[in-house]
Amino acid sequence: MSDSDGKKTLGLRGAGARPGNVKQSFSHGRTKNVVVETKRKRVVVPKPGASKPGVPGGGAGSPASDPSKRPAGISDAELERRMKALAAAKAQEAEDAVRREEEERQRAEERERRRAEAEAKEREEREREEALKAKEEEDRQRREAETEARKPAPAAPAEAAPVARDAAKPAPAAAQQQMRKTDREREERGRSVKVARDDSGRRAGKLTLNEALSGEGGRQRSMAAMKRKQERARQKAMGGMVEREKIVREVKLPEAIVVSELANRMAERVGDVVKALMQMGMMVTQNQTIDADTAELIIEEFGHNVVRVSDSDVEDVIKTSEDDESDLRPRPPVITIMGHVDHGKTSLLDAIRNTNVTQGEAGGITQHIGAYQVTTKRGDVLTFLDTPGHAAFTSMRSRGAQVTDIVVLVVAADDAVMPQTVEAINHAKAAKVPMIVAINKIDKPSAKPDKVRTDLLQHEVVVEKMSGEVQDVEVSAVTGQGLDDLLEAIALQSEILELKANPDRAASGAVIEAQLDVGRGPVATVLVQNGTLRQGDIFVVGEQWGKVRAMENDQGERVKEAGPSVPVEVLGLNGTPEAGDVLNVVETEAQAREIASYRAQVAKDKRAAAGAAATLDQLMAKAKADESVSELPILVKADVQGSAEAIVQAMEKIGNEEVRVRVLHFGVGAITETDVGLAEASGAPILGFNVRANASARNSANQKGVEIRYYSVIYDLVDDVKAAASGLLSAEIREKFIGYASIKEVFKVSGVGKVAGCLVTEGVARRSAGVRLLRDDVVVHEGTLKTLKRFKDEVNEVQSGQECGMAFENYDDIRQGDVIEIFEREEVERKLA
Repeated sequence: MSDSDGKKTLGLRGAGARPGNVKQSFSHGRTKNVVVETKRKRVVVPKPGASKPGVPGGGAGSPASDPSKRPAGISDAELERRMKALAAAKAQEAEDAVRREEEERQRAEERERRRAEAEAKEREEREREEALKAKEEEDRQRREAETEARKPAPAAPAEAAPVARDAAKPAPAAAQQQMRKTDREREERGRSVKVARDDSGRRAGKLTLNEALSGEGGRQRSMAAMKRKQERARQKAMGGMVEREKIVREVKLPEAIVVSELANRMAERVGDVVKALMQMGMMVTQNQTIDADTAELIIEEFGHNVVRVSDSDVEDVIKTSEDDESDLRPRPPVITIMGHVDHGKTSLLDAIRNTNVTQGEAGGITQHIGAYQVTTKRGDVLTFLDTPGHAAFTSMRSRGAQVTDIVVLVVAADDAVMPQTVEAINHAKAAKVPMIVAINKIDKPSAKPDKVRTDLLQHEVVVEKMSGEVQDVEVSAVTGQGLDDLLEAIALQSEILELKANPDRAASGAVIEAQLDVGRGPVATVLVQNGTLRQGDIFVVGEQWGKVRAMENDQGERVKEAGPSVPVEVLGLNGTPEAGDVLNVVETEAQAREIASYRAQVAKDKRAAAGAAATLDQLMAKAKADESVSELPILVKADVQGSAEAIVQAMEKIGNEEVRVRVLHFGVGAITETDVGLAEASGAPILGFNVRANASARNSANQKGVEIRYYSVIYDLVDDVKAAASGLLSAEIREKFIGYASIKEVFKVSGVGKVAGCLVTEGVARRSAGVRLLRDDVVVHEGTLKTLKRFKDEVNEVQSGQECGMAFENYDDIRQGDVIEIFEREEVERKLA
């Protein structure tokens, strides 16, 4: 096999090849000449009439069509791609050349324009200077002519010389005065010329377009400063500064204001305001706050008008006038069901709604306030509020009475009037709303409706059957007896009230209940009282604000709007409001934020004022009183705001002068890790009412040893807290008398002291018991026994009718005839009522 197989040998011959020698240098001075050949680049020149190179296969003379002229190792596709790239490069090069020519032309035009502007400016300067020079030359020639005119005439005849001398005597004084006047005019003219020459400096600080494009100029004076300078120069040229007219402003003055802000509102210099305050004897700086009265004096001194405002003015946007009578439309009545616990309120409402809410309630008792709408057989729409009957839910019943039109008082026929029944009557009277008495459980054999009517008389509730004005209906939630009569009574009462509202205005309503839902965030149950609440409305409710993101009715269906007397669940709040807060729709989000911020600040100030002691004496007295009081700290988390309030109110009632329950924190929503941290720091348990702790909170509680208790019935929660608080009470010490002994003789025993020989007359004498020494029925000593002997033996107790020997611990003053009272102390555990 030859080394040259398949290889092309180097040679000096060939198309386009040029031979050459290359001298190679090596180490140690060795060199070597190598013969190389260089190939010149082949240039393809298309023949006349051939197609363009950019079009592959465009003609017979192209390399693509003639394989013999194609470069070696290039396929048709590669050649075509190269030809396309070459054509694109030439087209791009042509475009770049055109663009460069256009840019060069624009730059030349710009240079020519700048040169023309510079020449025009120089020409104007030369013309102005030439005009000034011409004017100066003219003035000079005129002055010379005047000087020549004032020169004396040639010598006259001798007889006229005295007369000429007499006439020329005042001439030197007049000439001097005229020359001085001319000099002053020349100086003034020179100054005016100088001003005119320097006037060009006024425009030197302006930033022109040319200077901006050329990057010259740097930091220059503002346009306002140049305008002020030109205005001053113009006024000076017109004969002095003209006093600007004083602008009288309406200055809004809050209850307290910073000095700099006051100066800004008056558009006056801060230094002038500080100077005026110092003249009044107040050494203040621009960052200090002054009261409204002082600021009013300053405003009046500067000649402005005062407009007094207060922080509460932000709520003026939600104050509306009375509705026009023509805009009012009939609205459904709001009926609140009230009564004692377990008297059948929810069961009665279930019978009206054909539902079964009672079955899902913990312990069978209502612990939340519920809002429902019912359509009767006649087509009337009624809104019902179901309130709890437990003693702890006083605030819920109060809220229900405040937003209602009619109160239905449910009384069990077999239980008569109870404490919460009386409380419901008082709430209804305080709210000044009509009442309908529903005597429930009439189907029971032990029902006594007449006893209920009689008991109501004690609380000034006289029903129609007792010749009164209050309607009463006998009903049964189990059998449905009397339900139609109850609905008819409600409809009759609502017709008498003539309930109306304006649905075409901004909505306002009351928060019935609020909670923090895991998936939906803060949710509030709102009863719309006036206007129409629509999706997308911006509202403020108490210390919170929000935008209606979605609304659901009592059936869980999404609705777009809610009119008067319609209860809905509103989503879109930024926080959980307090139950009972008023909801108002505002125009903008900024107004809602401002109102909510103001209300939060007012609430914070009230809490701070309530917690602060008025005087040092009161603070010391409170601290001294707290020394003897034991506290049980707890944290409360509930599912809704109303339940949390009810639990806190119930906790405040637990305790006495020795022990009390302190609620460190209460809120709505699940138990979080933050709650666990607070409980650990305070050594308090966490009570969860219908809520649970999340996973991180449970792990943290297990690590830190924090106790978390869950409740679904408020009875159990209150009883457990009472039992825990009772454990903080000190045990009660009670004395139990177990016997009496009379001293018959006193003996002196060496090493022991005096020993009383006694006869146990009543009960028993014990060695471990306490004793009192009575002398003439007066206690002279109280202590313990040192010894108790029967004959010579030490015994633990001696029965009645037996004799024994007794010696007192650290006491020897015993006499014959004294009586010894023997008693025992026992500790009795106390409990809170």
